[in-house]
Amino acid sequence: MESERTKAACHGSGMRGLCAFRPSSTTRHTSMTAIRSGLRAPAGALLGLSLLACRVEPAPAGSAGALPDDLMGAGRTRVVLLGTGTPNADPERMGPAVAIVVNGAAYLIDAGPGIVRRAAQAARNGVDALRVENLDAVFLTHLHSDHTLGLPDLIFTPWVLERTAPLRVFGPSGTRAMTEHLLSAYEQDIRIRIDGLEPANHTGWQVDAREIVPGLVHQDENVRVTAFPVRHASWPTAFGYRFDTADRTIVVSGDAAPSESIIEQCQGCDVLVHEVYSESGFARRPDVWQRYHASAHTSTRELGDIATRARPKLLLLYHQLFWGTTEEDLVAEVSNHWNGLVASGKDLSVY
Repeated sequence: MESERTKAACHGSGMRGLCAFRPSSTTRHTSMTAIRSGLRAPAGALLGLSLLACRVEPAPAGSAGALPDDLMGAGRTRVVLLGTGTPNADPERMGPAVAIVVNGAAYLIDAGPGIVRRAAQAARNGVDALRVENLDAVFLTHLHSDHTLGLPDLIFTPWVLERTAPLRVFGPSGTRAMTEHLLSAYEQDIRIRIDGLEPANHTGWQVDAREIVPGLVHQDENVRVTAFPVRHASWPTAFGYRFDTADRTIVVSGDAAPSESIIEQCQGCDVLVHEVYSESGFARRPDVWQRYHASAHTSTRELGDIATRARPKLLLLYHQLFWGTTEEDLVAEVSNHWNGLVASGKDLSVY
């Protein structure tokens, strides 16, 4: 199929297809060469490509859901989008949550509503690192509700499902108070599960909350995690994160107005995961919301300029504010200002 802005051809079997994006006469997708798809698609979504004018051939019998070895093999680092939504209650998009998966370990960024069940769905699709009992580390960008409403779920549900390690929570000032209040709110639940008939362990409900400052905040055998400040409306502290592994560098913006720190941290990174709003949709917003979004978030035009200076190998859109536009419109708006590879992410897509 074909649109005015984008032409695409998909080849291959099922979700292993290679999709090459070629420019039409009305857009500048000149550098959108190819993205290899990831996991099987949920109900009409081509994972990793967001169905941007793409045809997918059926998978051969018996291969549905098979995980490509070249995408999730040993030592390979992958980005799994668990939630690409906003405060808008879109049932197709859970709250913001990203997983960096490497060597069988998962590192979560933000805990939007639905994070645990999206992780379980990704595990069912073949990402074993995202089995619920394995979820034990999350890096919060800031404390807005749409980025943290899944935190109690992340604390307690994996414990109920037999996680024994305390949840490590890295975040800005206020993170420790938030987790302490959550533990207090669920005090009776904890007591009943431990002291009652349920065979619950005594450690998996606990939280190791670490309030961080910019710089190296975590390092282990798989990854180095660097926090850096970004601008986000009235928040005194908001972070983006850079993940360096043996084979990839991935930068996640979190919620951010245009920030020089993102450009500095990327500089040719493999994947830049960045929030965005439609410039054309913005023009239709009330003045009061325009003032807010201009100070809190990044327009498609601004993101194109950021990507031009940051030079990521892949620019991956999430936390998309469409305001009446389509994903195809959003990609086209960015591509008017950025000649590189860009994809509009959907929940459960893998890159």
